[in-house]
Amino acid sequence: MKKNVFLILVIVILLLPGCTSLQSSPVATDIAEPTTAPTVAEQVSPTKEPESIIFMAGYKPQADLPNVGVYVAKAKGFYAEENLKVDVQHSSGSGEHVQLITTGKIQVTNMDASVLMKRRADPGLPIVSIALIGQKGQQAFAALKSSGMTTPKDWEGKTVGYKGTPPPDLFALISVAGADLNKIELINVGYDPRLLSEGSVDVYPVFKSNEPYLLRSWGYDITLWDAADYGVPTLGLTYVTSDQILQDNPDMLTRFLRASLKGIDYAIQNRDEAIDIVMTYTGPETDRDHMRFMMDTEIDEAESEYTSQYGIGWQTQEQWEALADVLMEYDAMPAVDVSSVFTTQILEAAKK
Repeated sequence: MKKNVFLILVIVILLLPGCTSLQSSPVATDIAEPTTAPTVAEQVSPTKEPESIIFMAGYKPQADLPNVGVYVAKAKGFYAEENLKVDVQHSSGSGEHVQLITTGKIQVTNMDASVLMKRRADPGLPIVSIALIGQKGQQAFAALKSSGMTTPKDWEGKTVGYKGTPPPDLFALISVAGADLNKIELINVGYDPRLLSEGSVDVYPVFKSNEPYLLRSWGYDITLWDAADYGVPTLGLTYVTSDQILQDNPDMLTRFLRASLKGIDYAIQNRDEAIDIVMTYTGPETDRDHMRFMMDTEIDEAESEYTSQYGIGWQTQEQWEALADVLMEYDAMPAVDVSSVFTTQILEAAKK
């Protein structure tokens, strides 16, 4: 009998832990349990802070295509998608953007290809194109249609204007057209196209995306001569960085360029909206139709046999060498290592 009582006590003692577990289980259910295991993203450290960079346009706010790409990319969140915080600034003039890009105070700017190449050659500034947006040069030469002039050969005996210093494409155009430079009077006309409409000059230098709109809006029909149409190699606006930034942070440049090109593509597909965004930078006093003309013109100029194959922004050794030949022949530019003036490294990475 005692042996049976002892066995019963042992069994009761062995069952007690199980009973205790059953009694405590309702307390555990008061704490919410995760329905799924934490994801990898939840287990890693917080999201990295966006990388801050400065883009400084080479001129005032307007619808230059490189500017449009930046404006749209920022407004549509394309930079945010690339984890970039882009501060958009505009040069106050006197080459401020060139000074700041060479000293590392800004990371990206835009610059005319000829200016970039000449600055690279002399005084040897360490600046480089990461994308060639303008596949043709920005300038042309205009005359009133009423003048009757049809070719640059007709400039003989006339006054032909230039801005600041005569550009090399002017001399190249005169040469390939078979005109006699000695029979043409070249004069510095500054930046007022009314000199043409008022008859103070016979041929006026224009930016193709700018003054033609003004002259036509004033009621004048004009004739335009573009050196590129005569076979003279010309190139337009580029996105530019410094050698040091290219070396130290190619990933940042890749993300910037990818978003900016996405901005350009969006602008091409949504032109009215793109101009809405441009106007937030220019101010409501700006002529909206003028900005639309500027953007549309530069979109056309951004296309070439190279971009049809590789996309907007593409650039080749052949293009830059041809431009260098013109600058050395007609602008006394010293020889330059053309391969140092541009790189396709960033664009190739951005398109992956």
